[in-house]
Amino acid sequence: MLMILLGAASVLAVFFLFVMAVDCNRFTIREYHCSDKRLKKDMKIVLLSDLHNKSFGKDNGKLIAAIDRIHPDLVLIAGDMYTALRHPETKTAQKLIEDLAVRYPVYYGNGNHEHKTSLYPEEYGNVYRDYAEYLKSLKVRHLVNQKVSLTKLGLAIYGLGPDRAYYQKFKKKEMDGTYLNKLLGKPDASEFSVLIAHNPDYFEEYAAWGADLVVSGHVHGGLMRLPVLGGVISPAMRLFPKYDGGIFKEGGSVMILSRGLGTHTLPIRIFNPGELVVIGLHPRDKG
Repeated sequence: MLMILLGAASVLAVFFLFVMAVDCNRFTIREYHCSDKRLKKDMKIVLLSDLHNKSFGKDNGKLIAAIDRIHPDLVLIAGDMYTALRHPETKTAQKLIEDLAVRYPVYYGNGNHEHKTSLYPEEYGNVYRDYAEYLKSLKVRHLVNQKVSLTKLGLAIYGLGPDRAYYQKFKKKEMDGTYLNKLLGKPDASEFSVLIAHNPDYFEEYAAWGADLVVSGHVHGGLMRLPVLGGVISPAMRLFPKYDGGIFKEGGSVMILSRGLGTHTLPIRIFNPGELVVIGLHPRDKG
């Protein structure tokens, strides 16, 4: 009996390792739709997050080819395109964004890894400063607690850069009701407000602030996904997180949460391949 159990455990281990190897090296395309009467035209948006220096083919050729087939009107980036290591490597992210920026308008919001390298130059050197300057040279709109209005489209894009305390592990820091107003101001009700906010845990607060659409990442789909239960663990080390991937609604607000593209620290993706998200926006009543 013991030998049977050991044999079964070995088969399962090999199976999970195989699934992990496959899922860490592929991505799926997932599509969502939102409608609002303030929007002035039909649009396709590609959402990228949590690349963490991953490359799908040489210079992310497979990823770029997939995006070109979609031919989006805008590309939104929800952070963590590189990883905050002792000697961070940003060339993979830079090359991808460079190739996208010559094709499409790109709007970039920071994740916790960009934010961390910006806070500690004594540890990470000029990595963040050089990266931000490179984005600027590409004419990427790098939005850190900033807004850009796209009046011809009827929307405004905000990029949230909260304090690092809002990424703490184990316990969720309470977000004061005035915090987002202090960072971003109040959203203009005449515009469809898109908030790039890396951490989805604060969706209720984003909705209360007035975001019509929140785009997030950070959770990597929960690393491993189980039937019914969904993602297993979040970066905050909480089991079966409420927000792990997909579309969520809170009042009149919608959050689209990408499961990301890469991995870091724990290189695990099981039943959870990388994800390229496509968002269709339509100038109709909400539905």
